[in-house]
Formats: sequence, structure tokens, C-alpha cells
Amino acid sequence: MTVVEFRRELHRHPELSFEEHRTQQFIIDVLAAEGIECRAIAGTGVIAKIEGRRGNLQRAVVLRADIDALPIVEKNDVEYRSEREGVMHACGHDMHAAVLFGVLQAMHAERNFEGTLFGLFQPGEELNPGGASLVLGEKPFEGYNVAAVIGEHVDARLEVGEVGICPGRFMAANDELRFYVSGRGGHAARRNEIDDSVTAMCDMVVRTTALNTPESVVSIGKVVADGATNVIPDRVSAEGTMRTFDQEERQRIHGLLRSNAESVEQKYGVRVEVDINHGYPCVVNDITLAYEAMIVAVDEGLVVRELEPMTTAEDFGYYTELYPSLFYRLGVGKHAGGSHTATFLPDEGALEIGVRMMQRMALHVLNK
Repeated sequence: MTVVEFRRELHRHPELSFEEHRTQQFIIDVLAAEGIECRAIAGTGVIAKIEGRRGNLQRAVVLRADIDALPIVEKNDVEYRSEREGVMHACGHDMHAAVLFGVLQAMHAERNFEGTLFGLFQPGEELNPGGASLVLGEKPFEGYNVAAVIGEHVDARLEVGEVGICPGRFMAANDELRFYVSGRGGHAARRNEIDDSVTAMCDMVVRTTALNTPESVVSIGKVVADGATNVIPDRVSAEGTMRTFDQEERQRIHGLLRSNAESVEQKYGVRVEVDINHGYPCVVNDITLAYEAMIVAVDEGLVVRELEPMTTAEDFGYYTELYPSLFYRLGVGKHAGGSHTATFLPDEGALEIGVRMMQRMALHVLNK
């Protein structure tokens, strides 16, 4: 099977986070046909292992790709468009998985390297708690000296033939925020008989978004006040997201959110609940690996773009907390459109480049 065929099969049959049962079986069947040792992991994921022909087999490199899709109705008019209505690989995870398959296919054919190579097809990147946390909970690399965990993400801001690399802090930690304001609802015209939960929530939202800084994002995307023109509801809810690059700053903002809630309670005579669902940690690239990857990319004839930190989040951060890690961006052409949209269509010419880059980087680390 070719890398393009692999990608198109996944694209036709996308599955949501932690529901990747067909995807899992397809990957297992294809790897088995190639003679590559593999097994299920984290429920609906797959982990493959290839041992080199020499060196210390306890020294390892892990290559990671995510495999889940998004709840989006695809609008692309291509022969391999999604056959599952309302589900689409709109974030490029089918591309990531195909690149990983191509690397494993090539590495297994030669096995001309030292140590052990793991290929991780990880489920559930798009949904808390993140498939990475479930993978690590099974301790699949226990007893190995993991020299690097390497992953990639497609990027339509970069043209095919370009890779984007950011040494050090790269992607933000993310938390889900939920606020609930409760008070005495009632007739909107009888203000002396109510506790205005709507105004109190508006104040809470303004205080929350005032916490934004150039390096921290705090946004509210949903507010529900189920009242009417003349009815103040008993309860109002709001939901949002928070992105930070520093653990101390993360904790500081958590404290300010709770302090703001107490102030709103005192001001309006309501009760404010603050629910913070801790999400993924920051993605922090190993400095040495990042600069070595730049050299490898140039040697491969690719154009390197040094990237600034991004406020998007990735559960790859769990790996960077434990092991030297590298997460980079693979250009798929600006004509691909925006990810997480119904018309996202990466250039498949990036697949061959993605395989070359990831394979060369894996060999570079393994054969040191």
C-alpha cells in the first residue's frame, strides 16, 4: 500500500476521538501485512515496534501521529471525500498517520539503524483528557531510554517543501473554563425582588477577558441565559478557553478567576461556581533536537521557517514533559485552506516530504 492510498482510506472513513475502532483495525491490518510488529494501545490506538540491526535495543525513538477526526461535514468535491456524514479529517490527522506509516514502511524494509523505533498512532488528540495521557498511563516505554519523541502537524501557512520549527516553548497549555451564576430569578421589571444573574455573568465575562495578555489567552465563547425579555433566569452559564505558556502564570490566572468570582458574588448577591477543566500542558521542544532538525531539513533540501510560539494547544505536551521531544509543522500549501473547516484540503505532495523529514530525523537520533 502506498502512503497516498493509506491517507485516502483514512480520509474516507474518519472517526471521532476515542471512537477510532475501524481506523485502529485498518492500521493493524496494514502493518501486519508489512510484517511490522504492532498492538492496540490506549483503547483505540496502535503502537508499532521495529528493532534495528545493531546497537543498544533499549535506546529508543518514538514517532507519534494522531488519528482522530472532527465533527464537521466535508464540502470538498474529491473522490476520497468522507463517507461518514458529519465527520471529517479536517485537521490533517489522516496526513500525520500516513506519514508515520510511510516512515515505518521504509525503516522496516531496511532496519539499518541502531536501537528501537516505536511508531505511535495515537487516538483522541482533539478531546480532553487527550489520548497522549492514556498512552503514557500504560507505560509502553518502560525499560527503554527514550532519546526523542517526534511528531508533526500539517500547516497551510507553509508551502509544500517548507517545515516550521520553534525551539523551546512552542504551543500553549489549554484549560476549559465554565462559570455558573445562580440567584433569585423573576420578573425583569421588579428589580428589587431579584438577584440579577445575567448582569452578574456579564460582569464575570468582562473581568475574565480583561485577563488577556500578549502571552495568555482567556476567552469566553458561549453564554446561556435562558430567560426572556421580561424574565431574569435563576441560573446563567458561560464556557470558554484559557491558553498559557508558563505554569506559574497558569496558576496565577486560575487564582484570579476565583477571586473575580468572589467579587461578583459580593457585588450582586449571587453564587458563582468556577469549574476549570485542566487540559494539555505546554508543548516545549527540546532546544538541541529543534536545531538539529533544522540542519536535517536543510540537508533534505527543505526550506526552514523558524516559528514563534502559538496559542493553539496539543496533547503532545504530555510527551514533552517526560522525554526530549520535537514537534514541528509540515507545509501543505496555502491553497489547502484553514484547518478545522469543511473545505480543508492539504496537498498530498507534502506526504513524501513528511516521510523524508521524519525518517531522516529518526535515523539522526538513533544513529548518534
